[in-house]
Amino acid sequence: MALNHTDNARLLRQETAAGAGVQILLLTVLGASLDLGPAGWLTGLVFAAVSWAVLTRAVSRSWLSSFGAANRVTLARATLVGGVTALVADSFTSPPRVAVLTALTAVALILDAVDGQVARRTGTSSTLGARFDMEVDAILILVLSVYVATALGPWVLLIGAMRYAFVAAARFLPWMNAPLPHSMARKTVAALQGVALLVAATGLLPAPANLAVVLLALTTLIWSFARDTAWLWSTGKAARAEARTEPDRPVANVARLARPVPRVVHDEPVPARSA
Repeated sequence: MALNHTDNARLLRQETAAGAGVQILLLTVLGASLDLGPAGWLTGLVFAAVSWAVLTRAVSRSWLSSFGAANRVTLARATLVGGVTALVADSFTSPPRVAVLTALTAVALILDAVDGQVARRTGTSSTLGARFDMEVDAILILVLSVYVATALGPWVLLIGAMRYAFVAAARFLPWMNAPLPHSMARKTVAALQGVALLVAATGLLPAPANLAVVLLALTTLIWSFARDTAWLWSTGKAARAEARTEPDRPVANVARLARPVPRVVHDEPVPARSA
């Protein structure tokens, strides 16, 4: 069994290496066709290197027998996000390539609905897949918020930073690490962020309309995070109360006492938002 795991890990690492190669290929195409400056090249290469290192470490620690079609779709999305990241970095020193940035972002957002479907149909849902999907989403939203903030103001960065602020808070508040139940509202709000930022990034709408769209997205995101935080607090409070009534029960991690939630699939975060 150990030998099989070693072989599987080797194949998984080959998949991540291939993904890094495709990422560099896309960067080369963008550089040759759009004359990317040093900022774009450097950011794109750093993105490719960090993505490869993090993903390789994750798959090496997993017990997946194969990378899976759904993860390959997510890897393709990550490649596109790397291209978007390079273009956004380049826009600070050169005129923005709005058409290409918009196209790459649109395809990445469309594929976000594909990897989950593929995972469900092929029965390849996994914790790694859900985490991978979530991180790619978060990075894309962060990068788009940076780009849109240059036109609408730094407040737009709240959209991209909110999830990471939640992660930071969970490091100090264990009750925020409990699993969240499935929520269609949460998924809808998350999808709205990408669409709203993409609309604003195109520059096709008047500035007041872009402002209204992004403000609406931010408002719904604040509501979503506030609702989830309130649920986690009430669940943790109930667990702490239960633990006090049963003193013999170990309570090292209150999050473990949270109520069970339905099994998740590839495109839903496995742990809480802080995972």
